[in-house]
Amino acid sequence: MLPFDSYGTRLRSVLVCLALVLGFAQAPPAEAGSTDLVLDTVTDGLTDLVAIAHAGDDRLFLCDKAGLIRIWDGTQVLAQPFLDISSLVSFSLERGLLSLAFHPDYANNGYFYVYYTDASTDPILARYEVSAGDPNQADAASGVILLDIPHFGGHYGGSLNFGPDGYLYFGLGDGGQQQDPSCRAQNTGLLQGKVLRIDVDQNIDTPPYHGIPASNPFVGDPDVPDEIWAVGFRNPWRLTFDRLTGDLLISDVGQFTREEVSFQPADSPGGENYGWKIMEGTFCHDPDPIDPDCPGSTLSCFDPAYVEPILEYDHSVGDCSITGGYVYRGSRVAELSGRYLYGDWCTGKLWAASRVGDAWTPELLNVTLQAINTWGEDADGELYLTDGTTLYNLTSTGALFTDGFESGSTTAWSNALP
Repeated sequence: MLPFDSYGTRLRSVLVCLALVLGFAQAPPAEAGSTDLVLDTVTDGLTDLVAIAHAGDDRLFLCDKAGLIRIWDGTQVLAQPFLDISSLVSFSLERGLLSLAFHPDYANNGYFYVYYTDASTDPILARYEVSAGDPNQADAASGVILLDIPHFGGHYGGSLNFGPDGYLYFGLGDGGQQQDPSCRAQNTGLLQGKVLRIDVDQNIDTPPYHGIPASNPFVGDPDVPDEIWAVGFRNPWRLTFDRLTGDLLISDVGQFTREEVSFQPADSPGGENYGWKIMEGTFCHDPDPIDPDCPGSTLSCFDPAYVEPILEYDHSVGDCSITGGYVYRGSRVAELSGRYLYGDWCTGKLWAASRVGDAWTPELLNVTLQAINTWGEDADGELYLTDGTTLYNLTSTGALFTDGFESGSTTAWSNALP
């Protein structure tokens, strides 16, 4: 239930969203594909699975929100957890153990990184090491804290991912409550509502156990934390890199009207502003006059300096909360190659968006998975997804896509943006 806000109001926004549909252009119908997409059960009986990662080998590491990391070894979930930090984790609603990333040189240094909320509900970024004698067992005593961020009770985000540059990217939500009343996402003096970028190969043995890449966009500005890479997010529930191009895609859970996917090209110098809370997708969420809680430099709605989403959808047919996935680079389902996959938590719809130039076109897939918590990618680029209790992978047999777009549905909207 993590991607869906705990405040429980978004389903009440359906009637509002219906009135907004007329302002968008409907994409042309999609042609039916030639292969059937199938969700194959890998394993079930899991509890609160919210993150899936690999360490460069055949294993999958499964994060239980309560604070456990378990291993799928290809045939079974091992009885002994890889890591148990449940005593450190505050586990409730949006809180818990939310993400996991393995160092690019994990095979040699054994470092991996976790994001969890602690007893005071603050987001914690910590590093652990694998044990010296057992590759299926972490050293629970090896933990060191890289970031301890004062938070405000909601919208924790929940993504860790290493970029092709070797730096660790960290998606952090605006902290709640609804409407971002303190305008934290636009306040560049705060870490909330941002994507952070740090160098974990600096200060390895001494606090703060990380450093700042010299190329971070706000380095040298005394009013902006050096960790900030991009601003203007509400609740980024999954940021992932295209393993072929290095582009970054960020799915951001919306408020009452829009779910969106933001895009950052691999050659970006950082510093982009993705608009929240002034913009919610391409919708003006907070029209003039600008909220007095926002910084004086905050831009008005539709200012061209805001980076619009490459994909968005409204809530008009029950959709409510995006769960972003990956650009598919595996080999099992050839028709998905190069497409970005994502889904909606409430309706269970899944889409695959293809790119031509700067235009992304989503197509509705022929399978659904309600309460989709997260996607995962294995070492070969194959994709996995989960509803929290069952782990699935993607295979194919018959027609891949539906025969067309649904009128007013999430598949009807696409934006051609860099």
